[in-house]
Amino acid sequence: MRLHSLEVTAFGPYPGTETVDFDVLGADGLFLLHGETGAGKTTLLDAIAFALFGKVPGVRNDARRLRCDYADNDTLTEVKLELTVQGHRLRLIRGPEYERPKKRGDGTTKQQARASLTWLGDPPGGYERDGLIRIDEVSRTVERLLGMSAEQFFQVVLLPQGEFARFLRADTQEREQLLEKLFSTYRFADVERWFRDRRTECFRDLESRRAGAMRLVARVAQAAGDEPPEDQSADGEWLDLVAARLGEAETAAREKAKLAGVAATTAEQEMTRARELADRVRRLRNARAELAECERMRPQQQEWFAERAKARRAVPVVVANRGAAQLRVELEHATRAEEEAIVLATKAGFKRLDADEAHLRAESARLTEEAGGLAQLLEDAKQQKKAKLRLTKLIDADWAAEEKVTSLEAELVALPEQIKAAAEELAQAREAAARLDGLKAKKAELTQRAQLRERLGDAEERVKSAEAVLTKAVDAHQQARDHSLTIRARRLDGMAAELASGLADGDACPVCGSADHPALASPVPGAVSEAEEAAAVAMEQDAQNERAAAERAHHAAIADLTALQERIAAGGESSDLSEVDKLLAAAAELAAKREPQSRLVGELDRRSASISAELSAAKQELASLRTEREQLGKTVEMRQKRLDPARGEYADVRLRREHVLLSAAAVTELLSARGQREQLSKRLTAQQTEVHEAAISAGFAEVADALEAARDELRLADLDRMISSLENKEAAARAALAEPDLADIDPETSVDLEELAASLARAREVADAEVAVLREAERRSRDVRALATRLRAEWAALQPVEAEYADLAALTDVVNGRGQNSRRMSLRSYVLAARLEEVAVAATARLSRMSQGRYSFVHSDARGSHGTRGGLGLDVLDDYSGKIRPAKTLSGGESFLASLALALGLADVVAAETGGALLDTLFVDEGFGTLDADTLDEVMDTLDELRAGGRVVGLVSHVEELRQRIPVRLRVRKARSGSRLEIIA
Repeated sequence: MRLHSLEVTAFGPYPGTETVDFDVLGADGLFLLHGETGAGKTTLLDAIAFALFGKVPGVRNDARRLRCDYADNDTLTEVKLELTVQGHRLRLIRGPEYERPKKRGDGTTKQQARASLTWLGDPPGGYERDGLIRIDEVSRTVERLLGMSAEQFFQVVLLPQGEFARFLRADTQEREQLLEKLFSTYRFADVERWFRDRRTECFRDLESRRAGAMRLVARVAQAAGDEPPEDQSADGEWLDLVAARLGEAETAAREKAKLAGVAATTAEQEMTRARELADRVRRLRNARAELAECERMRPQQQEWFAERAKARRAVPVVVANRGAAQLRVELEHATRAEEEAIVLATKAGFKRLDADEAHLRAESARLTEEAGGLAQLLEDAKQQKKAKLRLTKLIDADWAAEEKVTSLEAELVALPEQIKAAAEELAQAREAAARLDGLKAKKAELTQRAQLRERLGDAEERVKSAEAVLTKAVDAHQQARDHSLTIRARRLDGMAAELASGLADGDACPVCGSADHPALASPVPGAVSEAEEAAAVAMEQDAQNERAAAERAHHAAIADLTALQERIAAGGESSDLSEVDKLLAAAAELAAKREPQSRLVGELDRRSASISAELSAAKQELASLRTEREQLGKTVEMRQKRLDPARGEYADVRLRREHVLLSAAAVTELLSARGQREQLSKRLTAQQTEVHEAAISAGFAEVADALEAARDELRLADLDRMISSLENKEAAARAALAEPDLADIDPETSVDLEELAASLARAREVADAEVAVLREAERRSRDVRALATRLRAEWAALQPVEAEYADLAALTDVVNGRGQNSRRMSLRSYVLAARLEEVAVAATARLSRMSQGRYSFVHSDARGSHGTRGGLGLDVLDDYSGKIRPAKTLSGGESFLASLALALGLADVVAAETGGALLDTLFVDEGFGTLDADTLDEVMDTLDELRAGGRVVGLVSHVEELRQRIPVRLRVRKARSGSRLEIIA
């Protein structure tokens, strides 16, 4: 990496734009950046870091205050850096985020951060020629080209104040953090974390398995009704003892259940015998009671017999009378149907309602035949109706098609003019769009001129005010000077008296040296003392300072006014801003129509082609409609000539046929209803004669007597049931008394079933309890055997998991610097210790040279105090004493030598480790004032070696002796309004 140029604007202490040409500065390979303390030397290194990475080294980045406080509000803070990396030259431009005053109104607004990368030659493979403008993409690209991060760059290229001295004195933890950033050893931290995560995961699995085994132990103890053992590790002896105890309990429960079952069986047999005796006594008593009840119901039974006999004889009469009633109902329905048929025939226009059957049949046949003839014309009538509807639609479609043809022809004629007008408007819009950028630039220029003219008046007022102040200051200074001269002259006039007042006898005169003072001078009127003269001189000096300040303010105001006048004059003649605004608005309005007008022209062209096609299709459709209309009109006219005679006085053939069918149906219905009524009247007369004869045959004098004796089916069924029930009850009672097992039974015998039932219940309860105990013992034994099998399997599976976890935990502790790791070094610390050892070797070569062979670095991997981990210790070997001592014991100058050597060694190792770009530029910003002349010579010799092979080394210091050893190419001057750079050839 080689830097070419740096340009800063309103950055740090620089209010304006300052440029540094590194190609000129690095011509000799070594240059000095010199300036007063606080002038902004380190700011140039901050600008390089900010251009590359968007951040500055050290704690200054935390302040995030990069804008110059002296800069003009309109000046943007910006850093430009040109450099070459890996053979590709590029320009980086960055601006920080900061608050700036609003251009309109009060308050501030945020100026957003920005960044850009521009390739000044051919870009690397995979990059676009146009460069990059996104901040994150620019940062990633810079890191990729340099091959190192910002932290590594600050330690390798920009060696900032105090940073590498802090690294020399840092403790193990701080040194580890810095080395980890420089050498990117995060992957080893990932390995350590992987082992820790793996150990945690394995421990969780082990604990899960242990918890499962503990749950099985608890379940075994719960199933056995026992307490779990205190030691829940693999204990087969406890499982054997539990199984043996449960087996003994199961055997004892089985014996008790057997004895209880025998006792319950005996009680149940006694209860069965008692129940049988009680049942025979109950049956004997019930049979005797049933016979007594049957004797009491005997008279009622005879009445039931008589009622049932009369009802059965009346059944034929009831059936015949029921047929007569049905015929009367049917006759009434037939009579009403005949009346309704007469009404329908009258409505249908039939006149001879009293005609005989033959006439009615002939009239029905004639009407039916006429309806059949009309049915043949119904299809023609339907087709005629459809044809008329189609003809109407054809007429409407003819009119519509003709109107469409006329409309399309008119639109086609008007389209050329519309296309022409749209094309002219599109040309005007395009012309306005082309003028838009020029008008915007013109407006911006006129706006700037207007602002300058507004500022010109303020500048003129400031010049007038400065002139007035200057005049007043000149007058005041002149008056103070005259007063001072007057006071001095008056003091000189009274100087003899002033000297005489200080003489004493025997003292030498300060003028003549005589010890005699014969005539002392007397004070003159208006004499002035030394204090009054000093006050007058001070007043004159103050007035002179005010005059100088007024002169500087007057010159600055005149310079501002002249600059404004030159800028206004350079702009040429001024145009009217309002006229430009009008032209810009009109052009913008026309330009906005460019896209709509372009689409309109395209649409009109497409519409013209579409209308032509539509017009051709519309004309064809119109011709087709007219041909179809003419042919269909002829067909309708011919069919109408056939249908008019057939419809007669009706609207159409269908209505006339419906009327004929209605008349035929009315005549037919009248004929049928009249015949049905006459037939039912004859059947009713014959049925009434049959009912009377059936009553006489059944033994009744009148039909009414037979109907009174009749009973419905439900009553007859009740009579049969009551008679049969009484007979069955008597037969059952006599059969029960005749049974052999009741012959020797005394009906007065008493049996106590409650006492026997209680004894049986107690025996069954005891037996059930003993069986429940047996079942519980069997269940416990069965559950314990199953759980014991699972528990032994779980113990067997747990052993390899515990062994694996023990190995993994031990290895994790070693990797993380614990356990058997006697040095308390983690894997990451071990890797960093190896890198630090390389750094110590590289730094020793330079430290030994600069300290004239006295000091060298010694890497230490010993543990720290209180057993803290080691591996990152760095001490110094003093060759004068032959002892190793901490780096913190070095003096200020020795610390600087050690720090510089360590920083350079660290830079070499980091550069080799990252494999990044070749580092052709190096900056050292550190205090050289702690070195004596000889040591400074050694340091300069070491720095001379760094620039071998075309390398450029820049030193930042205010030490005056360095100006005599190194040509000062870049000087920073400190001013009240900001610093400025001065390049010295």
